[in-house]
Amino acid sequence: MELRYPIGKFEFAGECSAAQREQWIGEIEALPTRLVEAVAGLTEEQLDLPYRDGGWTVRQVVHHVADSHMNSLMRFKLALTEDQPTIKPYYEDRWAELEDSVSLDIGVSISLLESLHKRWVVLLKAMKETDFERLFIHPESQKTIRLDYNLGLYAWHGKHHVAHITSLRDRLSI
Repeated sequence: MELRYPIGKFEFAGECSAAQREQWIGEIEALPTRLVEAVAGLTEEQLDLPYRDGGWTVRQVVHHVADSHMNSLMRFKLALTEDQPTIKPYYEDRWAELEDSVSLDIGVSISLLESLHKRWVVLLKAMKETDFERLFIHPESQKTIRLDYNLGLYAWHGKHHVAHITSLRDRLSI
């Protein structure tokens, strides 16, 4: 298993069925519970272990998921209310080094994710098929990103980071 990508990299076939979208929405909905299960019983010292050499700590991973998913929800809202908006990227590596990411209790980000994902899932379930075709522009790549692609990416993203934590636990038997 590759420690950086324990479930592999995100792959998108190019077309997305309603059934695939429903699966991804279910994965978005389940993420807060899966994250809680992944960190259950970890001590403060274990939360400060990196999931791999040179990687973020478990604590930073949890806070990163909250940061990233907040940004993704905003991208959905922008794309649903504006015509191909250019989104604001952020430096996730720099955010992970800020004090709230390196020292704050993970319960804060878990609570945030529980609320954020409830709102996100309500929005996702209310979207029409054509809404998933809406686009936003990522200024770094200058690519247009469809919302169905972004949905799949973030369903993968949550599982990817949960796997960072669970694979560390498996390797260390914690």
